[in-house]
Amino acid sequence: MHKHKYKYIGEYPKAGKFGEYGGQFVPEVLMHALKELEEAYILYKDNETFKAELDYYLWTFAGRPTPLYFCSRLSAKLGVKLYLKREDLVHGGAHKLNNALGQALLAKRMGKRRLIAETGAGQHGLATAIVGASFGLQTEIYMGKEDIERQRLNVFRMELMGAEVHPVGSGSKTLKDAINEAIRDWVTNVEDTHYLLGSVVGPHPYPMMVRDFQRVVGLETKRQVLEAEGRLPDALVACVGGGSNGIGLFYEFLDDEEVALYGIEAGGEGIASNRHSATLCAGSKGVLHGTYSYLLQDEDGQILPTHSVAPGLDYSGVGPEHAFLKDMGRVTYDIVTDGEALHAFELLCQYEGILPALESVHALAYAKKLVDERGMGKEDVVVVCLSGRGDKDVEIVEKALNEQNK
Repeated sequence: MHKHKYKYIGEYPKAGKFGEYGGQFVPEVLMHALKELEEAYILYKDNETFKAELDYYLWTFAGRPTPLYFCSRLSAKLGVKLYLKREDLVHGGAHKLNNALGQALLAKRMGKRRLIAETGAGQHGLATAIVGASFGLQTEIYMGKEDIERQRLNVFRMELMGAEVHPVGSGSKTLKDAINEAIRDWVTNVEDTHYLLGSVVGPHPYPMMVRDFQRVVGLETKRQVLEAEGRLPDALVACVGGGSNGIGLFYEFLDDEEVALYGIEAGGEGIASNRHSATLCAGSKGVLHGTYSYLLQDEDGQILPTHSVAPGLDYSGVGPEHAFLKDMGRVTYDIVTDGEALHAFELLCQYEGILPALESVHALAYAKKLVDERGMGKEDVVVVCLSGRGDKDVEIVEKALNEQNK
């Protein structure tokens, strides 16, 4: 069934659209920059020299390929064959470096001397600081004040790499507001600056380009799971904020109708509480940060505040390709609450000796729901994208668990 529905895979999205979603809703001053970026990407994405250089950095600098790890003890506890795609082992601690390397190499070819980026959990900011240091590019990062407080370790790591971190005190002081400030900077400095956007959001060509740089996750996973199990998995699960690790994992499997795909949003304190970041599960269609997608907004179109224990999922929008896949029914989107995520965090630490990112454990927590609510059993193979490591989150987890135990 899906083989016919998703034959667009691998094709260039016409007019930057995934169905009705995507596009370029930006000030006129940025249209030239987006056209320049699109033309450069199209020129270089299949260029053998560019691909060879990117591969060199992915393998020798980022540490790819990352392993597909079978969780024997946790599998026995949950009642399903659980594998983790270990993006937490990428240099810097998350999948974000895959995209940052690709865009930085592109920026150099475009003659840009300066990188700017937004960050929530800090991992994309860190990845941008890493490539800025590696390639000798001036780097400035925008980060909400609340996220700076929650992710102090990553802020210090960015500064050690030579990046300047700008605190953003407007709005909710989180990722949405950091993106707003980064766009304002880009408008002012468009000639010498590349905006290294960290997820599959924003105006075309970013959703397509970031997806393509993250496809390495799914390409490796497909090869590795076939080697390990001799067949494709029954399910793939990834957390979804903006959605880059999810699209990176899912993309190579979209035409494999036997593989169920699950994108897990931050349920926060529950949908009914209105303290969540469940854009696809509870949002409506609109424009945010240059793209048409689902977002959390009120009846007047004003962006609603979001909440998640995981800073990287604390975002009011989502990538337009995820919106398309939701409407097409190819990916099932669901939520995991803060409490469920914290429980999964503890389980992975105690059963497998792995310290995960709070974003990633939203996906891990859903593996239990696949058994309890969707009928999967001990012979079913489930692959979860462990998109990042949890050093950055230890203080958040300690505080949250202490409050739980009061």
